[in-house]
Amino acid sequence: MTADTTHLLYLHGFRSSPQSAKARITAAWVQQHQPDLTWWCPQLPPSPREAMQMLLDRLAGWPAAQTGVIGSSLGGYYATALAERLGCRAVLLNPAIEPARDLAQHIGETTAWHSDARLYFRAEYIDELRAIAPAALTRPERYFAIIAKGDEVLSWVEMSARYRGCRVELLEGGDHALSDFADHLPEVLAFLGLRNPATSGRGSRSPAPRPRR
Repeated sequence: MTADTTHLLYLHGFRSSPQSAKARITAAWVQQHQPDLTWWCPQLPPSPREAMQMLLDRLAGWPAAQTGVIGSSLGGYYATALAERLGCRAVLLNPAIEPARDLAQHIGETTAWHSDARLYFRAEYIDELRAIAPAALTRPERYFAIIAKGDEVLSWVEMSARYRGCRVELLEGGDHALSDFADHLPEVLAFLGLRNPATSGRGSRSPAPRPRR
């Protein structure tokens, strides 16, 4: 039997932040239903090497069997790398499959989605992305991928192929941001062994709070 999650990490995507809708929805659920859960949703540095080092340093003190990671887009790529290194469970939301290829066109200065902050995506970050790529998924049961066929940024075919053999929810339509993430949150929580303590039964479909736009 899989242990319940006591430590939960959320990883945002490229140009995103802890202010993303999905991160805020998850944070609101934790605050309302599991305030004793160890929760971390950091702002990731642009450098993949620095991001992974920061994550590994912090997670070194977390119990792998009770750790869950939720990663969106590029955060899904990092989440997969962490799951392979540490042995924790990971939920992937439209995860990036080949970010070294796809982000090459974004080298240079760009802007963040949720603030006026500017960031510089350097050419050397492409090699850093390649350096952290896991070669294979050693234990498919660790992974739950939610993939939208309507993703306008990433290929659902590539995502599905990458997580073949894992638990996959393939959505007809949808978008890259998974704008209906609140509807999928109960399944995410159930996979991680989290539930609303006010309800009975593991993985009950407790309503997920929706942040104001």
